[in-house]
Amino acid sequence: MRLERVYRNSTRALSAVIVVLGGAMIATALAGGGGPLALGVILGTLLVLLGLGRLYLARGRRAP
Repeated sequence: MRLERVYRNSTRALSAVIVVLGGAMIATALAGGGGPLALGVILGTLLVLLGLGRLYLARGRRAP
């Protein structure tokens, strides 16, 4: 059980890091003069969505 908890917590932590990195990519691309279709904005958005998706899936089911 303890190893499962470590795995779950590390998945959540890495997912949060991915979301933050995606947000930083978006901010950097926009601050550098890129528009909404700039490569940094598109890849940053994909990273944010990936991280949020992993966080959502890591929620798991709760026992009733």
